[in-house]
Amino acid sequence: MARIPRFGLWYDFRNPAARPFEQFYAETLDQIAWAEGLGFGSVWLTEHHFAEDGYTPSPLVLAAAIGARTKTMRIGTSVILLPLADPVRLAEDAATLSILTGGRFDLGLAAGYREIEFETFKRALINRPSLMEEGVEIIRRAWAGESIEFHGKRFQYPDVKVYPVPPQPPRLLIGAMAEPAIDRAARIGDGFLSTLNIGHDLYVAGLEKAGKAPTDGAICAGQWVVIDEDPQATWARIGDHAVYQLNQYIEWGAFGPPSDVPRFPNKEAIAEHGPYQLWDGPTAVDKLVELVQTTPLVEDIVLWAQLPGESVESGSQRIEYVARHVIPEVTRRLSA
Repeated sequence: MARIPRFGLWYDFRNPAARPFEQFYAETLDQIAWAEGLGFGSVWLTEHHFAEDGYTPSPLVLAAAIGARTKTMRIGTSVILLPLADPVRLAEDAATLSILTGGRFDLGLAAGYREIEFETFKRALINRPSLMEEGVEIIRRAWAGESIEFHGKRFQYPDVKVYPVPPQPPRLLIGAMAEPAIDRAARIGDGFLSTLNIGHDLYVAGLEKAGKAPTDGAICAGQWVVIDEDPQATWARIGDHAVYQLNQYIEWGAFGPPSDVPRFPNKEAIAEHGPYQLWDGPTAVDKLVELVQTTPLVEDIVLWAQLPGESVESGSQRIEYVARHVIPEVTRRLSA
């Protein structure tokens, strides 16, 4: 039987419209607390650095603020760039978040890809696999209350322990799109953060390869969709924000070498060729029920709250539509 998924909201806190960040953050926190009351069960924060639009550089700070404003909502990172971090400090901060939120925090990690970030933090892109492997091992030792003494390729730590030990250690979730990285997610993570539903079959196969049962895994599935009563009309209004979002990801190298990946000329090209899909309520219900039934490990369905530059008020209209017309029907059909 397929599990009943949580519905989550995805935030990057990008602000290309240059609204005052104090106002932007306050309105977004209000939106998250309001969405919890509508039935959204998780919220996800992502990380990048040196972006003029303010793309979240400090997701753990925002996670603490969200924890103070919510009561039941799970709070996760999708993702923290582990190779750029000191794993001991990250373990300490995540443990503190888990304690503050009563165990509601999940630490999602990924290897990253943007050259300027690695150059600035004095890390090498070529070392990402070992930075991920060693970082995860050190974090797990810290949360277990064990000595973090470590002598690896990338990290050296003495015989010390990290305090306080979280009563409920966060889950370690790994985001990936390439096959080797998805295999690593299955082997060293507690769950998989997927994008565009890429790699679900590879993740399940990776669990088996690692000697794990399917029930040892979980998938938090990030969707790139616009769900509304009239999605075409909504897309005509907000699609240019998606052009900005996707083309900047392409320029940064998210989907491969920027020289090899063409930019989207306009919102019509995105709607025609993806990655965004435009769904009305009944279509969304059918598609999401099918996703969960064919991939029972999906436990979170994650939607962008609003696109970069779109107003919080505009995003809230779709959030309410999903809460009223999609979440109850997906839950009913999967329960039946």
